Amino acid sequence: MSGVKIKTRIRLGLSYLMLVILSVAALYPAIWILLSSLRPGKSLYSKTLIPETFTLEHYRALFYDPTLLFPTWWLNTFKIAFFSMLLGVFLTLLTSYAVSRFRFKARKTTMSGLLVLGMFPGFMSMIAIYLLLKEFDLLDKHLALIIVYAAGAPLGGTLIAKGFLDTIPRSLDEAARIDGASNFGIFWRVILPLSRPMITYMALTQFVGPWVDFIFARLILRTKEKWTVAVGMWDMVNTNQNTNFTTFAAGAVLISIPIMILFAFLQKLLVEGLTAGASKG
Repeated sequence: MSGVKIKTRIRLGLSYLMLVILSVAALYPAIWILLSSLRPGKSLYSKTLIPETFTLEHYRALFYDPTLLFPTWWLNTFKIAFFSMLLGVFLTLLTSYAVSRFRFKARKTTMSGLLVLGMFPGFMSMIAIYLLLKEFDLLDKHLALIIVYAAGAPLGGTLIAKGFLDTIPRSLDEAARIDGASNFGIFWRVILPLSRPMITYMALTQFVGPWVDFIFARLILRTKEKWTVAVGMWDMVNTNQNTNFTTFAAGAVLISIPIMILFAFLQKLLVEGLTAGASKG
């Protein structure tokens, strides 16, 4: 056997070994959470990975325990994530359409500014945002989270969406303009129908962010009835008196189900939107 074949097999073996390690590292926490949600009791510790007996009591507690309010938290989270997604995707598409199709003096400065601002973590501005929301009497209101989430969407998605829009031929814009379409008409009737993969990608990312966010929601929402799922589940285990780790695991499983369903059914459009958006700058 030649030295080249030996090196190739060693390289492939190491690649497969690394993939196995990464798969175990990714799947083990998910499996542990799933099995913990089916384990009797409230303890985080267990001698075995697989429970000796299985129970659905923790799932029933989420919906029937009056102290948890899990259905209310779930609906609050869905409302915030859904409207943040709609408004955030619309703002991102408008911004990316402007920098992709129009040439103006501050165009490069705008794109550079979006790139730089997108590098900073969102929690750096939380104190300033908190003070602004307090002045506008928006604390402890879901509208505050929707506005902030949607307004921040163009920072992370404009350049990717612009790359996708650059792949759409400008001749379509010119043909529509000859037929009398305005700039917004071109955007609504030409660009949007052709941007379905990119819209799917942005919608998923914009939905998942508010769905799992904890830090900002914990800062703004103070009333228990207005909490999101992340804040409510944190309250289950934040003190020595509240150690409902198995119920927490059941809630984590229920939170993940909508995201898994969305990614499973929209995976093709998601990959198309991500790869096409990265093909041009």
